[in-house]
Amino acid sequence: MDDTLRKLFGAGDRDLDRVRALVRQRGFAVSTTMFILAAAMLVASIFFPYWHMRLNAPQYPQGLFLTVYIDHIEGDIAEIDGLNHYIGMAPLRDAARLERELAPTAMLVIVLLIVGTAFVHRKWFAPLTLPAMFLPLIFLGDMYFWLRRFGQGLDPGAALSSAIKPFTPTLLGHGAIGQFSTDAAVKGGFWLATTASVLILFGLHFRRQARLAAERELSSTEAAAA
Repeated sequence: MDDTLRKLFGAGDRDLDRVRALVRQRGFAVSTTMFILAAAMLVASIFFPYWHMRLNAPQYPQGLFLTVYIDHIEGDIAEIDGLNHYIGMAPLRDAARLERELAPTAMLVIVLLIVGTAFVHRKWFAPLTLPAMFLPLIFLGDMYFWLRRFGQGLDPGAALSSAIKPFTPTLLGHGAIGQFSTDAAVKGGFWLATTASVLILFGLHFRRQARLAAERELSSTEAAAA
């Protein structure tokens, strides 16, 4: 049992009593379950869209669609780029190239950090969950950055540059510019990542409660032995 604890928790001889007390706490099992569920949700979120937009244009009464995943984009990209070209906006695939390339590796690292936090008792592991907790906000912030950069960086030499002033496309909800309008919303992948963030937050709370309960148990045992 001692060897198992050393391997799983990185515990030295002086830590074994504390680790045994910790793993006996109900809060430890609850937090571990929450961390594992959060990691599973983040993995699942890769396969679902994070953001979706419908572009309404007179030329396309059925609408044009753009769907953003954590690592790629899909939809009527060529048609949207064709319209954007007239107002001087850069091609969609030029946006967030680095983020999309790094996303699979970053998600793997984030998931491993969560799993590590689930099974390692060291306090310094807790801050390693912060990237996962803030992932939904990071995604929205990055989306807004690229929307603003594309909308504010229109090519002044474009055919309709004089008709459209620089603007920031709407990140969420309904937006309009000239004859065009957009409807944008976060989708399933984003909500999976958000749920994972909430699970991690509660997991950290229950892990802290378990650690405090373990300390009290050890203190009572030492007092009784004295």
